[in-house]
Amino acid sequence: MSHLRSRRRPGVAAPVVLSLTAALGLLPSLASAAPAQASAARTADGPALAYVVNTATDHRTIESVEKAVTANGGSVVATYDRIGVIVAHSADPDFGRTLRAVRGVQSAGATRTAPLSAAGTTDEGAVQVLSESRAAELTRRSAAGQEPLEADQWDLRAIGADKAARINPGSRSVTVGVIDTGVDDTHPDLAPNFSAAQSANCVSGKADTTYGAWRPVDADHDHGTHVAGEIAAARNGIGVAGVAPGVKVASITVAQPDSTSLFYPESVVCAFVFAADHGVEITNNSYYVDPWLYNCMDDPDQRAIVDAVNRAQLYAQRKGTLNVASAGNSNDDLDSHALVDDSSPDDSTPVDRTVDPHKCFDVPTQLPGVVTVGATGVKGAKSYYSSYGKGVIDVAAPGGDKYQIPDTPSQNGRILSTLPNNQYGYLQGTSMASPHVAAVAALLKSAHPRATPAQLQALLKAQADNPGCPTDPYDGDGDGVVDATCVGGKHVNGFYGSGVVNALRAVD
Repeated sequence: MSHLRSRRRPGVAAPVVLSLTAALGLLPSLASAAPAQASAARTADGPALAYVVNTATDHRTIESVEKAVTANGGSVVATYDRIGVIVAHSADPDFGRTLRAVRGVQSAGATRTAPLSAAGTTDEGAVQVLSESRAAELTRRSAAGQEPLEADQWDLRAIGADKAARINPGSRSVTVGVIDTGVDDTHPDLAPNFSAAQSANCVSGKADTTYGAWRPVDADHDHGTHVAGEIAAARNGIGVAGVAPGVKVASITVAQPDSTSLFYPESVVCAFVFAADHGVEITNNSYYVDPWLYNCMDDPDQRAIVDAVNRAQLYAQRKGTLNVASAGNSNDDLDSHALVDDSSPDDSTPVDRTVDPHKCFDVPTQLPGVVTVGATGVKGAKSYYSSYGKGVIDVAAPGGDKYQIPDTPSQNGRILSTLPNNQYGYLQGTSMASPHVAAVAALLKSAHPRATPAQLQALLKAQADNPGCPTDPYDGDGDGVVDATCVGGKHVNGFYGSGVVNALRAVD
C-alpha cells in the first residue's frame, strides 16, 4: 500500500490524546526549535541507520547527549534544541540501546530498519494523466467564469469552493505548507501562488533551502504537486482551480528521492519545525511516517519515533500552525481494538502483526491536535478505501472514489489536479481529501487571521455538513459484502466525524 494518503485525529480523539500523554509523559516546553549546528563525528564500519534521540531541552543536557552520540560512534545530523530532538546516524547496531542508557535521554531509537541509501503517501492507485485530447474537450465544455478544466472538478462544487472563490479566494498572507514529495513550482497553475521563501528540502533531517531543492526529483514524484494544486491552483485561465486559489502554497520535501518515496521520521520532524519557524499557517500531511504504519509504544524504536514527531508537530501548533492529515486508505476502523498490519516495516521485510490503534499510533494523523480527515466520493458517501472510526475522524472531504461516478464530461470519480511538467491528472485517496480540508482551513484563517489552530479546527467542525451514518449496510465497492460499519449519530460519527467541510461557509 502506498504510504501517501491523508489522515489524523482531533481533540475529540480523547482516547489517543490521553494514552499518548500517559505513554510519553509531559513533553518539554516548546518555544523555538532552530536546529543547532551539526557536529562531525566518527562512525563505525558497516551499514548506517538513522536515529532520533529525544532529551530534556536545557543546553547542558543537549550538549552532553551530543557528546555521547559522537563518543558512541554516531554523528549528529541536526539538533532541534527547543524540542529536545537530535537526529543522528550510526553504524553500531547497539547504538539505540546504548543511547537510551545515557543520562538526559528520554527516548531513542532507529527511524528505519534498513541501511541508509544514497540520498509513504496515501493515494489509492496510480495517477491517470489527462490526455491533450481530453483536456481540449474539457476546455470546449467549460462554462463562463470557469477554469478550462473545471468542468471535471466535481469536488469544488461538492464543498461550495467554486462559489466561495467569488466571495473570497483566500489571503496571500496565509500559506499552506505541503509536506510531501516536492512541488513543481514552475507549473503555470502553481507559480503565481508559490512561496519559495517558505520552502525547503528536509529529506536528510536538516533543512536545505537551496533554490529549487523543494522540487520533486522526477515526474514520478507527482504526489506533492497534485496536492498543491488541490489547495491553491490559481484562477488564471489556465487548467484547474484550487479550493483556496488566493492563498500561498509552500513545498517542504520529505520523500526519499528513490522509487520508494519513503517518508522517514527525521525528515518529518525537520518539516514541522521548518514550517513553524517560517510562518506557515497550515500544513498538509497526506502520508504516514515510515517505516511503521502503526507505531507501538512498547517498542523502544517506535516509541522514540512517536515522541520525536509529536514534539515537532506540537511545537508547530504552539507557533500557530494547524496540522491537517489524512486518515489512510486501508478501510481500517481506527476505533477498534485489533487491526492487522501486514505492511510494516515497509523499508525491509514486512511481518504480520495485530495492533491496537489506541496503543499503536499512525503518525502524524493520530497525534493530538492534528485534524484527521476521511474521504468521500461525488455521492457524498464514504470512499470505499477510507479508514474511519468514531472519535478518530475529525472531518471528511472529497478524496475521490472510482465507484461513485460523477455527471462530468470525463465521468471520472477521482480528483483532477496538477502534475509535474505542466500536466494534469486524476488521483484518489485520503491524500486528496486532506488538502481540501487544509485549503478550507486556509480560507478560515484568511477570514479570521487571529484564530488559533484549535479555533480553526473548531470552525471546520462547526461549519461541516454531516450526512449521518447510512441507513443501509455500507458496501463501498458494490460487491454485496458489508465493508464497514458506521457508529454515531447525525452530529458526530465514525464515517464523517463532524461532517464534510464547507468552503462557502468559511468565507460567508
